[in-house]
Amino acid sequence: MNKYPYMWRLLFPVLFILCVVFSCRRLPNVQGEGSPILQGIWNQDSVSNADKLLNYTQHKFKFTCDSFYVDFVTHSKVNYYADSCFNNGVWQEYAKGTYQIKADSIFLAGTFTKSNYKQKISGCYQIGQYIKTFKIKLADTSRLVLQGTDNQREVNLKLQEKVICTPQSL
Repeated sequence: MNKYPYMWRLLFPVLFILCVVFSCRRLPNVQGEGSPILQGIWNQDSVSNADKLLNYTQHKFKFTCDSFYVDFVTHSKVNYYADSCFNNGVWQEYAKGTYQIKADSIFLAGTFTKSNYKQKISGCYQIGQYIKTFKIKLADTSRLVLQGTDNQREVNLKLQEKVICTPQSL
């Protein structure tokens, strides 16, 4: 007969808690460095076949360390919003967040913001999470060609200004 039946009931939770505590590691309180080739301000000058599309978006990206900032101008022949928001079919939106590169893809995860990159919680156009994935078709010192995984449209970007990553405290 077991002399300590209650000891086993207490020992298993304690061992579990110890395993959890000692298996976790604290992440540094510093921003990651990101991809060196992406660091900079990238601008999309034009969209191919824009005159034939019902809507299209021109992008301007800024990659700094592991963060991104994107300004995009949407041109639309179709009104998807309230008349006060449609703005004759041209409007600008903003987003910011962090990115990761895995194999030949770049994953952007962030939020839609106001023009000052503060979180946007109401108003015209999109609010909430900005989650986008692109396939990287070309990345060199002056050109970046991305292909949207949701619509297969190419985003041809040219480097406007190189940025040096200086990781900031979080």
